[in-house]
Amino acid sequence: MALVVPDVLEEGCTTRQALERLASKWRVLLIYALLAGPQRHAELRRRVAGISQKVLTETLREMERDGLVHRRVLKESPPQHVEYELTALGKSLQEPLAAICDWAARH
Repeated sequence: MALVVPDVLEEGCTTRQALERLASKWRVLLIYALLAGPQRHAELRRRVAGISQKVLTETLREMERDGLVHRRVLKESPPQHVEYELTALGKSLQEPLAAICDWAARH
């Protein structure tokens, strides 16, 4: 089977669009954090060093829109309790990200 290399330099390339969405360091770090299972906002903020509350909230919303994260409300009344977990699509990134970690460790 031949390796198909997409033309990622073209704006309409779906691979380019995926790379642009995943290129954010916060997205990748949040995916790693959520691979451990569902977590609440405060847990994620503690685990992902350096991320601000605003950026965490924005990134989780974007990831939810992209179908990578599922947001579940645990308690409706204030203060609201919300939990985030990876969707099947989000979990499917585990293997490609592991390959990048392996590459980084070797080089």
